[in-house]
Amino acid sequence: MVAIAVATPHVLQLFADEVPVPGPEEVLVRVQRAGICGSDLHIYHGSNPFARYPRIIGHEFAGVVEAVGGAVSGLAEGDRVVVDPVVSCGRCYACRAGRPNVCGKLEVFGVHRDGGFRSRVAVPAGNAVKLPAGLPMEVAALAEPFSIAANVLARTGITAEDSVLIYGAGTIGLTVLQVARLHGARCIVADLDEARLERARAFGAEVVVHSRARSVPEAVAGEHDGLGPSVVIDAAGVPALLEEACRVASPAGRIGILGFSPAPCNVSQQEIVKKELTLAGSRLNCRLLPQVVAWLESGQLRPAAMITQTFAAGDAREAFELIERDPGRTVKVQLAFD
Repeated sequence: MVAIAVATPHVLQLFADEVPVPGPEEVLVRVQRAGICGSDLHIYHGSNPFARYPRIIGHEFAGVVEAVGGAVSGLAEGDRVVVDPVVSCGRCYACRAGRPNVCGKLEVFGVHRDGGFRSRVAVPAGNAVKLPAGLPMEVAALAEPFSIAANVLARTGITAEDSVLIYGAGTIGLTVLQVARLHGARCIVADLDEARLERARAFGAEVVVHSRARSVPEAVAGEHDGLGPSVVIDAAGVPALLEEACRVASPAGRIGILGFSPAPCNVSQQEIVKKELTLAGSRLNCRLLPQVVAWLESGQLRPAAMITQTFAAGDAREAFELIERDPGRTVKVQLAFD
């Protein structure tokens, strides 16, 4: 069984792992497709504070159920599934409040526990979301990154009345763009890279802003009759952008924060109170994979266009090297395990 681990920072290891035996409430999944995420790269570089080494990485994966535990119902051998990587305790305050994605004992596949970059993995049955028959496995493996967008837009209360400014046209920015447009919102995307902005335009952004060439506050000042965008999403993870987001957001605006940097930033309390802004942190997803799978099945999103390269699992080192060497060529790189 092929497994891909970060043995220590900057050391990617491919090895033959043992096939796990599922527990009573688990299913054994034969992984077919898995996506490489920026957080996998952070673990590779040693910059993820939650990872411990060695760690089998990977949290965007889909496959086929090969075995089910004795206490499992609703899933059977042969079912095609995508795995929600969020494992929560179900008992702490956050879980009882319906927010298991910020569980006090949170574990994420590929971060806190070994993940899906391996031929077979045992997962809690409740984390395996059954797929419709016609959904391609490579598209199913994109459900998790789209769930990140679904979560932050749920946290900011997206509607068709909104004008949304998205900082960053990388993978997450493009998923936020597509989900916001699915809700009927007007979308503006700002980035430093022209090629990324062209992709954003192709995915439906009404306005793109090259933030080196044009001031973002100037570009969005006319939204909502001069009030500014009603929703601002930081999909770039740059702490300094929060201060600008508070300045450009409309009164009664909502700001969604996805970055995980511990660096402080200057935020004006006056701006937040004067405009009664809502600042919403967003982490992972709150049981949103079934909704995302329904969107993918309906054809309302353009997931396949995001897959720019696919490598055999045994060529994982080459896949990581490409992302590191030429990130402009990549949106979502996937590994094929079948």
